[in-house]
Amino acid sequence: MGKSRRSFTPEFKQNAVDLCRRSGKSECQVAREVGIPQSTLNRWMRQAAGLPAGAKSFVAAEELKLLRRELDQVRMERDILKKAVAFFAKESA
Repeated sequence: MGKSRRSFTPEFKQNAVDLCRRSGKSECQVAREVGIPQSTLNRWMRQAAGLPAGAKSFVAAEELKLLRRELDQVRMERDILKKAVAFFAKESA
């Protein structure tokens, strides 16, 4: 069987990016130190480039993604309920 995919917390990602930004070390060195592939750290660095520099930017971005998904789900449920109410209102009238 294939390897299972590792997942990292937003805090871990943020710490790795901060370490790379604040230390004078290359991305390759930092990736080796934290035990991740360099390509993974490169991707996190690109993602963090669009975010404001700060200790919570990855955490905030992950939370924003989660909240947007939840909002989409709630909107879909609301639309279904609206249609159900209209259907049953027609039947009882």
